Amino acid sequence: MKSNGKRQKLKIRLAKPRDASRLAELSGELGYPATTAEVRQRLRGIRPAAQHALFVAETKVAGVIGWIHVSKQPLLEADLRAEINGFVVAEGHRSLGAGGQLLAAAEDWARKHGCKGMSVRSNVIRERAHRFYERNGFEHYKTQKSFRKPL
Repeated sequence: MKSNGKRQKLKIRLAKPRDASRLAELSGELGYPATTAEVRQRLRGIRPAAQHALFVAETKVAGVIGWIHVSKQPLLEADLRAEINGFVVAEGHRSLGAGGQLLAAAEDWARKHGCKGMSVRSNVIRERAHRFYERNGFEHYKTQKSFRKPL
């Protein structure tokens, strides 16, 4: 990562409750606005650690610049797989390596938890993200419609 011409060291680590405010900001960049309080509540809901992981990419200068949420998906119709539930790198920090490092952390976590594959859903308008996934070994295998119902 570069900032003002200087190389910044990037650290990938598990997210902590103190990251909630920045996670909320980045969620907004992803198109899912959230308050710090909402993110704090959601962080409590994505446990246990054996089922979910939330990694952040952090630099000393910029702080948290991205996050990826991965979870195990035990399915009847397929082998255990991991699902990328959310993934964002801050504008201005994209295409500099943080996304690849976050993805690698999620893949390592998934392997350690017995997952045989990984899947991700990406909005049809996110063409840049689609190219990223393809460069990182993902194959577009299906197009589908998503439905939602409030409860």
